[in-house]
Amino acid sequence: MDDAVALRILPRAHDLGGFEVRRALPSAERQMVGPFIFFDQMGPGEFLTGRGLDVRPHPHIGLATVTYLFEGQILHRDSLGSAQPIEPGDVNWMTAGRGITHSERTDPALRGHANRLFGIQSWVALPAAAEECAPGFAHHAAATLPVLD
Repeated sequence: MDDAVALRILPRAHDLGGFEVRRALPSAERQMVGPFIFFDQMGPGEFLTGRGLDVRPHPHIGLATVTYLFEGQILHRDSLGSAQPIEPGDVNWMTAGRGITHSERTDPALRGHANRLFGIQSWVALPAAAEECAPGFAHHAAATLPVLD
């Protein structure tokens, strides 16, 4: 192992609404890396016709989630009234603060054919002073983000 590598973490597979997610954090070896408390890899995988991601509404508090897709689409809905498709290259930042409920699903319009999904989601611990902040949602489309060559 390279001396610069402090620890190698092997992610564990979890079923997330009919879809496998590999979770690297938290692990028995390391609970957090910096502010990152969860780090999930979704896919790559394929949903057959009529199927899709179905992560039903669930709550979060005291953290933020960042979602980034390489392939496919996720429909994000939350208790603030947001209904936003997330597509490859977009950055979706949801701040739970004192509390938010959200779901992540495949849009019904995409279930008429097979579709792929591949992405990452990290959960970021908010600083103690911000844990009770108002919940928020920010979506940044790929076309609006800087690109480095």
